[in-house]
Amino acid sequence: MSHTATIVFDLDGTLADTAPDLIATLNFILVEEGLKPVPLDRARDLVGAGGRALLERGIAANGRTVSAAHLDTLYQRFLEVYAGRIAVESRLFPGVAEALERFEAAGWRLAVCTNKVERHSVMLLEALGIAPRFHAICGRDTFPFFKPDPRHLTMTIEAAGGVPDAAVMVGDSQTDIATAKAAGIPVVAVPFGYTMTPVSELDPDTIIEHFDHLWDAATALSRRTSLARS
Repeated sequence: MSHTATIVFDLDGTLADTAPDLIATLNFILVEEGLKPVPLDRARDLVGAGGRALLERGIAANGRTVSAAHLDTLYQRFLEVYAGRIAVESRLFPGVAEALERFEAAGWRLAVCTNKVERHSVMLLEALGIAPRFHAICGRDTFPFFKPDPRHLTMTIEAAGGVPDAAVMVGDSQTDIATAKAAGIPVVAVPFGYTMTPVSELDPDTIIEHFDHLWDAATALSRRTSLARS
């Protein structure tokens, strides 16, 4: 495999199960606003589009709306509170650490492309012990563009020292799959993340049930892409 091959991961719902800490933060803000907290089993479907959207969805679950200005204020409060509990309950999904080690050992460049803000992304990955494996960790605020804009993905690949023609994306949601498709990059989907629509209905290039299967899936897609462009 070429040393220039790059594999790019979404973060929330793909590398790590972060819903408990995100929902705890959401519920803290909702209670401060005099609203009812959202149970975790219901709230998992609210996660996946970034903190601002999570707040909007949590407020909507209470049958309320707020002005854009007040939402901005709540979002800044959300970022502040979340930074204090970035990895209280968040955990890597099974097989993630081993998969990353295998790709790194084989010479792949590793990157993260997430709609979580960059500071929180770095904090979380450091807390989970895998930040040093990534050549680039790019969040919602790293560039002028964020997913589903394909430039978020292509610029992340370039920041990692790779090229889009030799890259594979891994994600858990419609946003990830749409971003990869718009960038012309093959995408592996995981079905255990945060999505309101099952990934099987979103037409990814392939789906894996466990990170133990990622090596075979990603290398096959990379070979197929190389052949198609040769």
